[in-house]
Amino acid sequence: MNHILRQYKNFRILPMLLLYFFSFMIPILITLQVDAQQDEETVAIVITFEDGFATDSSKNKINGTIVGNPETVDGIVGKAMQFDGEGDGIKFPDNEHINTGGPYTDRTVATFFKCFDTSKTEKQLIFQEGGLNKGLTVYVQSGKVYVGGWNRTNYNWDGSWMSANIKSNRWHHVALVLRNTTNKVEDDKLELWLDGDLADTESGGQLYSHTNDTSIGYVLQKTIYHDGENEGTNVDWFEGIIDEVIVYNSAFEDADFAKITQPLSVEPNQKLTTTWGSLKNSQSVK
Repeated sequence: MNHILRQYKNFRILPMLLLYFFSFMIPILITLQVDAQQDEETVAIVITFEDGFATDSSKNKINGTIVGNPETVDGIVGKAMQFDGEGDGIKFPDNEHINTGGPYTDRTVATFFKCFDTSKTEKQLIFQEGGLNKGLTVYVQSGKVYVGGWNRTNYNWDGSWMSANIKSNRWHHVALVLRNTTNKVEDDKLELWLDGDLADTESGGQLYSHTNDTSIGYVLQKTIYHDGENEGTNVDWFEGIIDEVIVYNSAFEDADFAKITQPLSVEPNQKLTTTWGSLKNSQSVK
């Protein structure tokens, strides 16, 4: 009789355990599937530096061209590229997914970076696209990382810039996000994300097509900073390490940044290749 009762109790417990398991796992699987579909459709560039070059591992194959002699080093996720602050950089060809298509209502530009000396008063360019009429920029100056955007020809967006404090010789993750923009300047459309958190928002609008160049690590062809225009070319070189540069024509959410920035939480061990790899696999980036 006792044996029969034990079997009966086990029979009742098993369905409860199965119900708990599937109620926990199904929302996670659904979330991954939704994220994967959205991000895969809007990917522009994914540069991981794993092969020692600026090879685009996305489906678009917008490979960058190395300028100077940057060094392949260990990054926060696998390999990264170290720039000397004097003549190292990467330039990209024109492409509809970055600059010649559009208008772009949503955009995410994000990367890990470690700046060797953030106190320099000279600008140190991380990413830029466009020129004096339309564009986006991410750079370091005087202990801060800045993001900015502008469109001075289509609807008179003179430009918006935001900044956040950073430290030398420390990994940070920065992201510039355009979110749900329209053909006019509206509040809270340009976002600065730092280390996985929303740091600030500013006014912004759609980014229209432009033919000025796109680059990492230096200003290839004109840009605009928070304190004025820069009409120079081949200037404002970055000194430090850049890892995992991504450009998407969608606006990443809190959950996306939480996944991407997980390596920051376990620094300085730097045994982190599975985190970003898992995210890329879940997004099915090709």
